[in-house]
Amino acid sequence: MSIQSGPAPRSSTVHAAGTVLWRYRGDGPKREFAVVHRPEYDDWSLPKGKLDPGEPAAAAAARETVEETGYTAGLGRFLQSVSYPLNARRTKVVDYWEARAAGGGFRPNSEVDELRWVRFRDAVELVTHDLDRAVLARFRARRPGDAMILLLRHARAGRRGAFDGPDTARPLDDKGAEQARLLAAQTAAFRPTTVHSADHVRCVDTVAPLAGHLHTDVVTEPTLSEEAYALDPQAGRRRLREIAGAGGVAAVCSQSGVIPDLLRWWSARDGLALPSTETHKADTWVLTLRAGRLIAADRLPAPAPGPR
Repeated sequence: MSIQSGPAPRSSTVHAAGTVLWRYRGDGPKREFAVVHRPEYDDWSLPKGKLDPGEPAAAAAARETVEETGYTAGLGRFLQSVSYPLNARRTKVVDYWEARAAGGGFRPNSEVDELRWVRFRDAVELVTHDLDRAVLARFRARRPGDAMILLLRHARAGRRGAFDGPDTARPLDDKGAEQARLLAAQTAAFRPTTVHSADHVRCVDTVAPLAGHLHTDVVTEPTLSEEAYALDPQAGRRRLREIAGAGGVAAVCSQSGVIPDLLRWWSARDGLALPSTETHKADTWVLTLRAGRLIAADRLPAPAPGPR
């Protein structure tokens, strides 16, 4: 078994995703955790399952949680990737997120015949595999956040010189439109309540499918465009902190001339070490905050279309 610190890259291995699903016990502050029984393997496990072709891992984690437990959930902090051999030739890699139950109820199904909500120490004892115990330990070791920013770089928009018009009006190309569609599924897994974007067409178009899915509008943010940020980075930083200060989960789309500097500034300000701030088109940074301070920043690579 190996444990990795970031979402696993795509490869020829079998990819899966899962969650540590939790909820508050009654009206109190204590948490309880979902553990499921799989009759095919006769084991107790955390909810997880294989990715569909072209499906982002975060979207799969949310989907599989609903399918196995009956509970919808909003993803939180990324926990870890784990890998283990299936046989002599195949390896399985599972990406895990923490997830808070948002509603629903369990019904036995073909994959899971029983679900138990238990306290943390009981979950550790109940799960069959040490692999799941390691994921639970990772959950316990992480400080919980109280707000989240999903900071996206816009999807692909072709070459600047090939567009006959102002650069602010340059639209997504066909691949960018497909990336935007996949980003909507990935980002929706975190259950954002507001959607924001720099005031460039390619940025707005990147999060428009997400806004449509959420039945909300895209709020344009002029201070988060490259041109405005270059003139007044403090205004852009202040605006992003205002969005974070509202609490909950917000999706924000910006550009390559903004996102790395924002990450360097914010991580330095709050003492969070980042190995890199490199951000490719359609990448997402999941920024977790606690009392206004940045406590985690995990990069989700651009979703890759699968066979259709």
